[in-house]
Amino acid sequence: MKYLMTLLINNALPLPAVYKDHPLQGSWKGYRDAHVEPDWILIYKLTDKLLRFERTGTHAALFG
Repeated sequence: MKYLMTLLINNALPLPAVYKDHPLQGSWKGYRDAHVEPDWILIYKLTDKLLRFERTGTHAALFG
């Protein structure tokens, strides 16, 4: 996760495909989801001025 967070902090976009980075919808609209491991994700929000790490956990814990 540290490497993924470092990529985001350094604005190294787009992220490598292994992270399956994608925008979220519904109540998480405006946020993105990147996979640290197959069932461990990092939810974050990126704007022109701000990077906010919101939550991390399994799909079930975050969306279940």
